[in-house]
Amino acid sequence: MSVLIVDDERNIRESLIKYLAVERIEAAGAEDAGAAQTLLAQEAWEAVVLDLKLPGMSGQELLEWMQRRGLPSPVIMISAHGEISDAVAALKAGARDYLVKPFDPAELVIKLRALVEDKKRENRLETESRTRRDGEGLIGVSAPMRELGERIGKIAAAGVTVLITGESGVGKEAVAREIHRRGPYADEPFAAVNMGGIHEGLMESELFGHEKGSFTGAAARRQGLFELAGRGTIFLDEIGEMPLPLQVKLLRVLQDRKIRRLGSGSDIPVNARIISATNRDPEALVKEGRFREDLYFRLNVFRLVIPPLRERREDIPLLAEHVLAKLCARMGRPLRELDPQAAALLASYDFPGNVRELENILERALIYGSGSRIEAGDIEAPGRQGLRAAPPPGVGPDTGPDAPAGAALSLDEVERRAVLESLRRNGGNRTRAAEELGITRKTLLNKLRGWGL
Repeated sequence: MSVLIVDDERNIRESLIKYLAVERIEAAGAEDAGAAQTLLAQEAWEAVVLDLKLPGMSGQELLEWMQRRGLPSPVIMISAHGEISDAVAALKAGARDYLVKPFDPAELVIKLRALVEDKKRENRLETESRTRRDGEGLIGVSAPMRELGERIGKIAAAGVTVLITGESGVGKEAVAREIHRRGPYADEPFAAVNMGGIHEGLMESELFGHEKGSFTGAAARRQGLFELAGRGTIFLDEIGEMPLPLQVKLLRVLQDRKIRRLGSGSDIPVNARIISATNRDPEALVKEGRFREDLYFRLNVFRLVIPPLRERREDIPLLAEHVLAKLCARMGRPLRELDPQAAALLASYDFPGNVRELENILERALIYGSGSRIEAGDIEAPGRQGLRAAPPPGVGPDTGPDAPAGAALSLDEVERRAVLESLRRNGGNRTRAAEELGITRKTLLNKLRGWGL
């Protein structure tokens, strides 16, 4: 996380920067609006802590300048006791939160982390509601995919609840998005949540939201995905991982079409279509007592079963071309074609990991291969019959002009390539690249300087 502290009092700036460093939050300071404008123009900050009273241009005027420039960094306003009304005005002008001096730095940390997480969720939902993904729609010409497309066309406009089943990696979320895209509210958000990837204690807040102070760390009111989805779609992936107590509450939502935020005493109507998915056998989960039968019947109004790749082999070359185009665009590389022998090799493979495994194989082929085409020799899958085994981590063809193919890479070179690839994917944004790599921004900058970049 990168935070800009704008305050004309040096001791406040420096003490906050030191405290945030202990919390593994990188921060920089600006003593006035002019210095802040320079830093805001040079770097994308994940949050700005802005003092209301500044020499020259005020904090409120700087906030208005940020909005005119379209700078997306969310702002926490800080003010003295006598400036509360001004702070409220700043909130109305676009600040996301405020603190009254003197304040506990720990409270600032809580607000910053909540702010950044909320901003990420909002950006994702806004992007998904206003733009369409590259290569939208179902990819495939096989009979099973044609039948699936016809069924989706019949149910998309009806707004019915859908349960999607199929093996891991077959593209259940892609099918859910296609249902949403063809539905009457395609311009509304598509809100996706993986029930297997959320801590059990946070699931209810993620889905239904919470009020300020409803639990430790709830520093502000937060809308849940059911609210944020509006009339769009909420996609509950890995629904079989949902704990039984939350299943009861979801059942009530399906019955009453209302939710209640944690800590609230009032209900909120919801209108989103609910699509759920699982790679398990839902009937077996019900028999084992791990999934409520009444909830299963509510979710299973319409069932879609997605066939694995081995049952639609004629789709594999077409899928591979589609995936290659996306990967090349994401990695900032020229479009690579698929050699006919490579396409035939892929089509002969069973793909136990389905589309996700196909994506992984092609990404490795782009990294290891060279030239304008993906050749059969570039196709790798660890220990799979029909495809040559992948080299161990850190070993592969060196892209240097004098290095022999298959030369072992040093750890530093592997690290350098990973960093540069992440920077390419993130358009050169060092903050986002550092987050993707799981390191601090300062560590990333030190590494770049060490490589002379």
